[in-house]
Amino acid sequence: MKRLITILFATLIAALGSVSDVQSQTVLDGAWIKEHNKTKKVVQYPFIRESDVMWAHRIWQDIDLREKMNLPLYYPLTEANGMKSLFDVIRDALLVEGSITAYSTGVTGQEDDFRTPLTVTDVKGILEQTDTTYTPDPDTGELVPVVQEIKISSQDITRYRVKEDWFFDKQRSERYIRIIGIAPLKERISDDGEPTGAYETLFWLYFPECRYVLANWDSFNRNNDAERRSFDDLFQKRMFSATVIKESNVYDRKLDDVYTGMDRLMESKAIKEDLFILEHDLWSF
Repeated sequence: MKRLITILFATLIAALGSVSDVQSQTVLDGAWIKEHNKTKKVVQYPFIRESDVMWAHRIWQDIDLREKMNLPLYYPLTEANGMKSLFDVIRDALLVEGSITAYSTGVTGQEDDFRTPLTVTDVKGILEQTDTTYTPDPDTGELVPVVQEIKISSQDITRYRVKEDWFFDKQRSERYIRIIGIAPLKERISDDGEPTGAYETLFWLYFPECRYVLANWDSFNRNNDAERRSFDDLFQKRMFSATVIKESNVYDRKLDDVYTGMDRLMESKAIKEDLFILEHDLWSF
């Protein structure tokens, strides 16, 4: 009789536990279902005719995620409250969903014209590398190889590079900025494990293709939790801070090739100022 009661009691506890698990999986974490951005459609760019473009200029900019304005692109480092960092969204889209394509930076690491698409295996080779070190065996004293997997995480990506076209459409009398490509940058680490201050481009992404992924993921809004902007909104509304590193020029040179230190920063600001003045001068008041 005692054995039967024990079995019935254990069965009851297990049943209650399973019910508790089911209830915990259906609990709504919040006062409403957040489905706006999850089902959001991308707002298409207006069609631009070449004959309507009366002026155009291409620039490259770096977005430093350590700047306060750019923190919504960097955090959270791990998925929380239905949000991911920009790099986690990109990585999952490349490796898990296969919804976007990465492009190689070429042999020199400077190509950004989307000529060589990368396979999923290629991307994994970039993001998940192995490092072999040799340590002495405590028993024999011989050097034994130790293979260590090094995975690039959101914490390692502190910069993005964007390639943009700035142009004026005379048909609509409006200046447009179109992001053509975006690339995650990783800081190089020396053999001593110290950051070098130099960055390498992992790969390039065609931004119009990325918009379909970025539009469905929330980014943090400092002022209002009820108004969750998507990553696509952040880029389209220019809600980020960036520094010009290159503009189209006859030598195809970066600012780093000509300027250093404060001179480089001042030249970057001068380029943005010239773009603003050019647009302002097109209007008559």
